[in-house]
Amino acid sequence: MKLRRYLFALVFSLFCISFTWAQAVAAPKTVVIRAGHFLDVKTGKTLANQTILIQGDKIVSVGSDTQVPVGAQVVDLSNATVLPGLIDAHTHITFNPNFGYSRLAISVPREALIGAKNARVTLDAGFTTIRNVGAGGFTDVALRDAINAGDVSGPRMLVSGPALSITGGHCDNNLLPFESHMHSEGVADGVEAVQHKTREIIKYGADLIKICATGGVLSHGDNPQASQYTLEEMKAIVADAHRLGRKVAAHAHGAEGIRWASEAGVDSIEHGSYIDDAAIATMKKNGTYLVPTLYLMDWFFENAEKIGTPAELIAKGREVMPAARKNVARAFAAGVKVGFGTDAAVYPHGLNAHEFAVMVKLGLTPLQAIQAATVNDADLLGWSDKVGTIEAGKWADIVAVDGDPLADVTTLERVKFVMKGGEVVKNLYPK
Repeated sequence: MKLRRYLFALVFSLFCISFTWAQAVAAPKTVVIRAGHFLDVKTGKTLANQTILIQGDKIVSVGSDTQVPVGAQVVDLSNATVLPGLIDAHTHITFNPNFGYSRLAISVPREALIGAKNARVTLDAGFTTIRNVGAGGFTDVALRDAINAGDVSGPRMLVSGPALSITGGHCDNNLLPFESHMHSEGVADGVEAVQHKTREIIKYGADLIKICATGGVLSHGDNPQASQYTLEEMKAIVADAHRLGRKVAAHAHGAEGIRWASEAGVDSIEHGSYIDDAAIATMKKNGTYLVPTLYLMDWFFENAEKIGTPAELIAKGREVMPAARKNVARAFAAGVKVGFGTDAAVYPHGLNAHEFAVMVKLGLTPLQAIQAATVNDADLLGWSDKVGTIEAGKWADIVAVDGDPLADVTTLERVKFVMKGGEVVKNLYPK
C-alpha cells in the first residue's frame, strides 16, 4: 500500500509539474506600451497618455485607463508619438540599385540573400508590412516564407513572384542579343498564355499578380507611354487572379495603359506617370488605387551616373520622372484613391519614408500621406482586419517617432521604435 501511495503521489506530482509547465509555455507574453502621444490614423486625432495592452502578437486594448497586468513588460514611450507600423505597397526587396549589364551576374541564390539584408533594413525603417511587386526566381516567395518561419528578420510580406510581361516589354529581360534566347520568367503573350502564366505564378506561391501594362523607365528599348498588354489580355489576367483570390497590381506609366488596366479591373496602378483626366475619371469610377512612386526622382538624378546607369535609362528618367510629379499632383487634387509605395530598389532600401515629404509637396496633407501608408494600404492589400491601425484584435505592429508627424512628416524618416507582432525589434529610447 505504501508503494502504491508513493507511486500515485509521484505520478500526481509529475502531472502537476507538466500541467504548470504547459500553461507557462502556452501563456502569451503580455506587453504594455505607454504612449505619450497616440496618433489615431483614422480620425487624425492625437491622443495623450494612452496605454496599449498586447498579448502575444495581438493588440488587446487601447485606452487611457487600461490597468497594467502583473508581470507585464512595460515599454515607456511617454515622450514619443506612437502610430501603426507603416506599409509600403511597392517594393523590390530582393533588388538593389543596379540598372546596367552587371545585373546579369546576379544569380537567384544571390538575389535571395540580397533580399534578406534588405528585409531587416526595411523593418528597422518602420515598415512592418510590404507588398513586393516583382522578383526573379520566386526569391520573394522564399524570403516571405523564411520571415514567417522566423529564420530571418523582416516585415510581413505579400509577394508577386515574377511580373507578367509581353515579349520585349518592361518586365522582360532585354539586355542580351537574339542568339541568347533570353526572356524573363513572367513573359506571356496572348489570352491563353497569360491565363496559364497567371495560374503558374499562383501555383508557385504568389500572393498577388503584378503585370506590366506599359513600357518603363529602367528598361531597354521600350517607351514608357506605350501600352504593352492589350485590354483583353489584362481582363483575362484579372479574371483568373480574382477568381483565385489574388489582387492585381499594374505597372503603368502611359495614360492609355492606365485606363485599360483600370477597365480590366486591376486593384492598383503603379507609378501613373502620364495619368490624364480620362484615366483619373476611369480610376475613380472603378475605385482603382494609385500607388505613385515619387521620391525616387531625387535619388536617381543625384546618383544614376555614379552607379553606372546606361545613358538611355538616364534620359528616360529625366523625361518621365518630372512629368510624373506634375500629373500625380493633378490626380491627388482630383481625389483618386492613393496608396503608399516607393519602388525601393531604384534607391537603397531603408529610405522608404522619404516618400512622405514628396506626397505632401504635391498636395496631400501629412495625415493623408500617413493614411496612404496605413489604412489605405491595408485596404489595398486586403488586410484591413490585420494591419493599418492600432486597434484590438490586430497585429501589434507599432512604430514611434520624436515630434509630431502631422506637423513635420519628415519625422517618419527617423523612426526610433519598431514593434512587429508584439516583439520589439528596434528601440532607441531610454529603457
